[in-house]
Amino acid sequence: MIITEQKPLVEILESLKGYSKIFLVGCGECATTCKTGGKDEIAKLQKVLEEDHKSVLGSCIPSAPCVAAQIKVELAKNTQALRQSEAVLVLACGLGVQSVKDNNRMGQVVMPACNTLCGAVMDAQGNFLEKCSMCGECVLGLFAGICPITLCAKGLLNGPCGGMNKGKCEVDNQRDCAWVLIYQELEKKNKLGELKNIRAPKDYKKALKPHKISV
Repeated sequence: MIITEQKPLVEILESLKGYSKIFLVGCGECATTCKTGGKDEIAKLQKVLEEDHKSVLGSCIPSAPCVAAQIKVELAKNTQALRQSEAVLVLACGLGVQSVKDNNRMGQVVMPACNTLCGAVMDAQGNFLEKCSMCGECVLGLFAGICPITLCAKGLLNGPCGGMNKGKCEVDNQRDCAWVLIYQELEKKNKLGELKNIRAPKDYKKALKPHKISV
């Protein structure tokens, strides 16, 4: 899941300065779950824009605006409103914003209403936990399903740093050291011997951007 937060209203209004007719695009998946781009957020932002003397000519909430087929269908349903709009404001992650831009044949300026923070999982209490850096070379199989690239503040691959103290990270002493968690998990599985294997430095060439993957 891609985690977003809504930009400050002052920043949103400043980005739309000079545009009076706006079309809104939300996201039915990640941004709806984050409460940054669902039905309620669209309605609240519409009210703010109208109080700023702007006209919201329409809106849509595709399940996943980052999927070209979905955003194309939703934009096509709103052709008339889009033709009259001067700007499109997207309440989604940066992927959604760029997908709207790439698939909107009308050519209006496309602006983000959200900041994209990270990829994360959601726990049973509704908290978002960043657990993957999308590094292009997954090491979960080596470390008992715990990612030191993401969960270790230093991204270490061969054990904890000297600053680990009583199981806590030296960068944030409220956070468990990732390597203590890895040790405990390997111990449960009787695989502590695997910690003797020296891991080569990470090949960051595999994380070069931008990626293009053909299916």
